[in-house]
Amino acid sequence: MQPLKASSKAQEKRIIEAARRVLKIESDAVSALIDRIDQNFVAVVNLLDACQSHIVVTGMGKSGLVGSKIAATFSSIGLPAVFLHAAEASHGDLGIIARGDIVLILSNSGETEELLKLLPTFNRLKCTLIAMTGNPDSTLGRRAQYVLDVSVSEEACALNIVPTASTTAAIAMGDTLALALLEKRGFKPEDFAQYHPGGSLGRKLLTTIGDLMHTGKDVPMVPESADIYSVLTEMSGKRMGTAIVVDRKNCIRGIITDGDLRRLMESKKDFSAMKAVDLMHAGPRTIGSDDMATKALQMMEEFSITSVIVSDDGKSIEGIIHLHDLLKAGIA
Repeated sequence: MQPLKASSKAQEKRIIEAARRVLKIESDAVSALIDRIDQNFVAVVNLLDACQSHIVVTGMGKSGLVGSKIAATFSSIGLPAVFLHAAEASHGDLGIIARGDIVLILSNSGETEELLKLLPTFNRLKCTLIAMTGNPDSTLGRRAQYVLDVSVSEEACALNIVPTASTTAAIAMGDTLALALLEKRGFKPEDFAQYHPGGSLGRKLLTTIGDLMHTGKDVPMVPESADIYSVLTEMSGKRMGTAIVVDRKNCIRGIITDGDLRRLMESKKDFSAMKAVDLMHAGPRTIGSDDMATKALQMMEEFSITSVIVSDDGKSIEGIIHLHDLLKAGIA
């Protein structure tokens, strides 16, 4: 790397100072919201929680982009939210709004023309209006039933023009609404996963043992009287590295792993006459078919095993699950 020239060093210093200034202004803008969390905010959270219809989020420009993000966040936690572009609303998209919907309107100035044109329609449909604005005394602020003040003392750009701190504050307020609602509802990871079945969290929290286990002829199983060669054949054929030992009623008696066989061979004992009942570990660990797949992973990690017998009563065999099944499903 070439050493920086004097002029380049000066430019680097200005870049660093500018970047730090931006972060300071935007962090101050978010911090200023803390004192605005009051009973009015609680009322908005309660309103969203009690919503029986749609939550329509609308805005223009940068506020519209923020609104789209807020609507997506609401949807991810189970609120039936949609984003309505203010400009498109006047050209047919107002049809997504139903009587009695809650409308969250974002406008830093509170005087955005495209939004103000929609207010008569919102009123005619008896919508409840929540204004998220940097100017509570604006037309929008006065017409809304609830107002969330997201005003900032300055934008982060040197010209105090480009929406930066104001959009950061609006995003933060939207996140605050969503997470406060989670707190009110006692939201759990399992609840979040219901709305993200395709994500890694959804797979981990929604996939059950029954979704992944091997059943029927794919289960490696031998009778108590099986000789060691029959055990080896079953283990090799089913590619599980294990064999479940069962009695005459096909109830679980024990389990044999490939590790057991290796250790037996290393001991140099005469195993030619041994039966499965002589080789097995009695009382093997089992898991229910309705248990979460993550529970199987925890068992495997805790006991240093690679497969678990699936049994709902601890006696009859429902199936078997292997570490490879969890890996393929993205659980591990």
